[in-house]
Amino acid sequence: MLKLWRCWMMWLASLTLTMTAQAAEPIKVVYHLSEGIPQATRAIGNIRNHLNADPSAKIVVVAHGLGIDFLLEGATNQQDQPFAGAIAELANRGVEFRVCNNTLVARRIDANKLVPEAKVVPSGVAEVAKLQAREGFVYLRP
Repeated sequence: MLKLWRCWMMWLASLTLTMTAQAAEPIKVVYHLSEGIPQATRAIGNIRNHLNADPSAKIVVVAHGLGIDFLLEGATNQQDQPFAGAIAELANRGVEFRVCNNTLVARRIDANKLVPEAKVVPSGVAEVAKLQAREGFVYLRP
Protein backbone atom coordinates (compact mmCIF):
# COMPACT_ATOMS: atom_id res chain seq x y z
CA MET A 1 0.00 0.00 0.00
CA LEU A 2 2.85 2.37 0.86
CA LYS A 3 4.48 1.62 -2.51
CA LEU A 4 1.23 2.41 -4.33
CA TRP A 5 0.94 5.68 -2.37
CA ARG A 6 4.50 6.68 -3.33
CA CYS A 7 3.86 5.90 -7.01
CA TRP A 8 0.69 7.95 -6.95
CA MET A 9 2.45 10.89 -5.28
CA MET A 10 5.31 10.74 -7.81
CA TRP A 11 2.81 10.69 -10.68
CA LEU A 12 0.95 13.67 -9.19
CA ALA A 13 4.20 15.62 -8.74
CA SER A 14 5.26 14.91 -12.32
CA LEU A 15 1.83 15.95 -13.64
CA THR A 16 2.02 19.20 -11.66
CA LEU A 17 5.49 19.96 -13.03
CA THR A 18 4.33 19.25 -16.58
CA MET A 19 1.29 21.48 -16.23
CA THR A 20 3.39 24.27 -14.70
CA ALA A 21 5.92 24.08 -17.53
CA GLN A 22 3.16 24.14 -20.14
CA ALA A 23 1.47 27.11 -18.48
CA ALA A 24 4.74 29.05 -18.53
CA GLU A 25 5.35 28.49 -22.25
CA PRO A 26 3.90 31.12 -24.58
CA ILE A 27 1.08 30.05 -26.84
CA LYS A 28 2.24 29.86 -30.46
CA VAL A 29 -0.24 30.82 -33.16
CA VAL A 30 -0.06 30.94 -36.95
CA TYR A 31 -2.51 33.27 -38.67
CA HIS A 32 -3.09 32.04 -42.25
CA LEU A 33 -3.99 34.70 -44.84
CA SER A 34 -4.88 33.95 -48.46
CA GLU A 35 -8.00 36.01 -49.23
CA GLY A 36 -6.84 39.61 -49.73
CA ILE A 37 -7.27 43.00 -48.11
CA PRO A 38 -10.55 42.43 -46.16
CA GLN A 39 -9.09 39.33 -44.49
CA ALA A 40 -5.84 41.18 -43.70
CA THR A 41 -7.82 44.01 -42.11
CA ARG A 42 -9.66 41.49 -39.89
CA ALA A 43 -6.38 39.78 -39.07
CA ILE A 44 -4.69 43.01 -37.95
CA GLY A 45 -7.56 43.65 -35.52
CA ASN A 46 -7.58 40.04 -34.33
CA ILE A 47 -3.83 40.05 -33.74
CA ARG A 48 -3.95 43.32 -31.79
CA ASN A 49 -6.75 41.93 -29.62
CA HIS A 50 -4.86 38.66 -29.23
CA LEU A 51 -1.69 40.42 -28.03
CA ASN A 52 -3.66 42.71 -25.72
CA ALA A 53 -5.19 39.63 -24.07
CA ASP A 54 -1.96 37.59 -24.13
CA PRO A 55 1.17 39.73 -24.65
CA SER A 56 3.40 36.65 -24.39
CA ALA A 57 1.81 34.94 -27.43
CA LYS A 58 4.20 34.05 -30.25
CA ILE A 59 2.40 34.99 -33.49
CA VAL A 60 3.44 34.26 -37.05
CA VAL A 61 1.40 35.49 -40.03
CA VAL A 62 1.78 33.37 -43.16
CA ALA A 63 0.44 34.87 -46.38
CA HIS A 64 0.04 33.43 -49.87
CA GLY A 65 -2.15 34.10 -52.89
CA LEU A 66 -4.13 37.31 -52.47
CA GLY A 67 -3.17 37.24 -48.79
CA ILE A 68 0.18 38.87 -49.55
CA ASP A 69 -1.38 42.09 -50.88
CA PHE A 70 -1.32 43.90 -47.53
CA LEU A 71 2.42 43.23 -47.26
CA LEU A 72 3.22 45.08 -50.48
CA GLU A 73 4.73 48.56 -50.16
CA GLY A 74 2.00 51.20 -50.24
CA ALA A 75 -0.87 48.77 -49.55
CA THR A 76 -3.98 50.28 -47.97
CA ASN A 77 -7.14 48.91 -46.39
CA GLN A 78 -10.72 49.54 -47.56
CA GLN A 79 -10.68 52.98 -45.90
CA ASP A 80 -7.50 53.87 -47.82
CA GLN A 81 -5.40 53.70 -44.63
CA PRO A 82 -1.89 52.30 -45.09
CA PHE A 83 -1.06 48.93 -43.59
CA ALA A 84 2.60 49.87 -43.05
CA GLY A 85 2.08 51.43 -39.63
CA ALA A 86 0.06 48.50 -38.30
CA ILE A 87 2.58 46.00 -39.65
CA ALA A 88 5.50 47.88 -38.04
CA GLU A 89 3.59 48.14 -34.74
CA LEU A 90 2.85 44.41 -34.69
CA ALA A 91 6.41 43.51 -35.72
CA ASN A 92 7.65 45.62 -32.79
CA ARG A 93 5.42 43.48 -30.57
CA GLY A 94 7.11 40.31 -31.89
CA VAL A 95 4.76 39.32 -34.72
CA GLU A 96 6.51 37.75 -37.72
CA PHE A 97 5.24 38.10 -41.29
CA ARG A 98 6.09 35.39 -43.82
CA VAL A 99 5.29 35.56 -47.55
CA CYS A 100 5.05 32.68 -50.01
CA ASN A 101 7.73 32.74 -52.72
CA ASN A 102 5.54 30.58 -54.98
CA THR A 103 2.98 33.40 -54.93
CA LEU A 104 5.62 36.01 -55.72
CA VAL A 105 6.83 33.96 -58.69
CA ALA A 106 3.33 33.14 -59.98
CA ARG A 107 2.20 36.76 -59.70
CA ARG A 108 5.53 38.13 -60.99
CA ILE A 109 6.05 40.31 -57.92
CA ASP A 110 9.60 41.27 -56.99
CA ALA A 111 10.39 40.58 -53.32
CA ASN A 112 11.76 44.13 -53.11
CA LYS A 113 8.15 45.36 -53.29
CA LEU A 114 7.39 43.80 -49.88
CA VAL A 115 7.43 45.78 -46.66
CA PRO A 116 10.73 45.37 -44.75
CA GLU A 117 9.06 43.30 -42.00
CA ALA A 118 8.09 40.53 -44.45
CA LYS A 119 10.27 37.45 -44.79
CA VAL A 120 10.00 35.27 -47.90
CA VAL A 121 9.54 31.52 -47.38
CA PRO A 122 9.55 28.91 -50.16
CA SER A 123 5.87 27.94 -49.80
CA GLY A 124 3.13 29.49 -47.70
CA VAL A 125 1.10 26.31 -47.26
CA ALA A 126 4.23 24.30 -46.44
CA GLU A 127 5.17 26.95 -43.87
CA VAL A 128 1.76 26.69 -42.20
CA ALA A 129 2.03 22.89 -42.13
CA LYS A 130 5.55 23.02 -40.68
CA LEU A 131 4.55 25.46 -37.95
CA GLN A 132 1.62 23.26 -36.97
CA ALA A 133 3.21 19.82 -37.25
CA ARG A 134 6.78 20.46 -36.16
CA GLU A 135 6.67 23.58 -34.02
CA GLY A 136 3.35 23.21 -32.17
CA PHE A 137 1.60 26.31 -33.50
CA VAL A 138 -2.19 26.65 -33.24
CA TYR A 139 -3.88 27.46 -36.55
CA LEU A 140 -6.14 30.52 -36.92
CA ARG A 141 -7.76 31.83 -40.07
CA PRO A 142 -9.45 35.21 -39.61
